[in-house]
Amino acid sequence: MLGRFLEFSVPTNNIVDSLSFYKLLGFHELDSGDAWSHNYAVVTDGEICIGLHDRELDGPALTFIHQELAKKALSMSDHGFDFKILQLDEDAFNELAFVDLDNHMVTMIEARTFSPSGDDLDNSVCGAWFEIALPVKDALRAARFWAPLAPELLRMREEPTIHMRFNAAGTPLGLSESIALKTPSLCFRCEDKEAVWIALAKHGFVHH
Repeated sequence: MLGRFLEFSVPTNNIVDSLSFYKLLGFHELDSGDAWSHNYAVVTDGEICIGLHDRELDGPALTFIHQELAKKALSMSDHGFDFKILQLDEDAFNELAFVDLDNHMVTMIEARTFSPSGDDLDNSVCGAWFEIALPVKDALRAARFWAPLAPELLRMREEPTIHMRFNAAGTPLGLSESIALKTPSLCFRCEDKEAVWIALAKHGFVHH
């Protein structure tokens, strides 16, 4: 239903600083097209792509490609979806956006906005890509929303808090009740956390 996963979209008001931050962590910049009217860049570790958008967004968003977007929008509207963004026009780059039950943004667009990497890339210093994790108040309630969109349940853990992982059109999506998770997050399996702290310190960040 979602199409194909494209990127984890992040709002920024300074593309240059954002690119510098991710490159310090070992991410690689990809060639982006001119589909968007705002400044835009993409980085990847070979597994997850992160889109950096100089535009107003209500926080990070999961972005998917669906070629028949107008038809999909009509079907979703019939099923009760309320769109935060709905741009469907022959002379515009088509896009729609909605939020889940915990107010996390999901966007769908009509085509790719960057060229995929042709090289085999090593992991960033963050480690091996694991999942996009969304903090939810009630994982079972959230799962009832996500199950029709991402029907393949990959894993469910009940202790110490409920955590459910779905295959969301090609990317692992975790729904977590953990109080440690405050915002949509990129999760990695990291074997050398000290390397991450050193990279962050070069950018002026202090970890806690």
